[in-house]
Amino acid sequence: MKAAGEQAGRAAEGAAPGGEPDVRAEPLGEAAVVLHTPRARALWADLSARPLPGLREAVPALGTVTVLFDPLVTDAERIAAGAVARWPALAEQDAGAARTLVLPVRFDGPDLDGCAAQAGLSRAAFVDAVCACTLEVAFLGFTPGFAFLTGLPPGLQVPRLDAPRERVPAGSVALGGPWAGVYPRATPGGWRLIGQTDAAILDLSRPDPVLWRMGDQVRFRRA
Repeated sequence: MKAAGEQAGRAAEGAAPGGEPDVRAEPLGEAAVVLHTPRARALWADLSARPLPGLREAVPALGTVTVLFDPLVTDAERIAAGAVARWPALAEQDAGAARTLVLPVRFDGPDLDGCAAQAGLSRAAFVDAVCACTLEVAFLGFTPGFAFLTGLPPGLQVPRLDAPRERVPAGSVALGGPWAGVYPRATPGGWRLIGQTDAAILDLSRPDPVLWRMGDQVRFRRA
């Protein structure tokens, strides 16, 4: 396995114009490989649209795409080499293709005043600052439909709760460390709650049940 991992790593080192590697492969067991790349969103979209032979699923995350494959058809080395072969096309993709979603929010969360105080702002100024941010879906995780939204300025970042709440209502808009997010359904959670949205983040009756996808831009506005 070590030899296979070394081969996959060598196969997946594509170079940017500056000479830095753009894709690095890390085998994950016998039927998966983690591709580390700054263009994870573009690679995931490309693999979803044009699957490599033997690909079963491509799962995006922050700076990575985990590829699950059929070991009877392909292997980590060929998956990695196939990803590198697509690199020139990925580098030319239009970054402006992402959607922009605007979510109406009632800013009345139980942690809103505390978050504003930590930022040194009034409640109104803090809400204005949050609404002025253009966030981006970095990846989905934690629970179905939950998006980790990046792009929150340092001055608006607040620490997670010391102890999570046993139940956070569906639609709660929250901040946690460098992230913002919306709880798609009632669940335990340790982020600071600043508001509530009626937007249907997760709706199993829709053809695409999850409202957003990796790379979407998100803005909040006062409801």
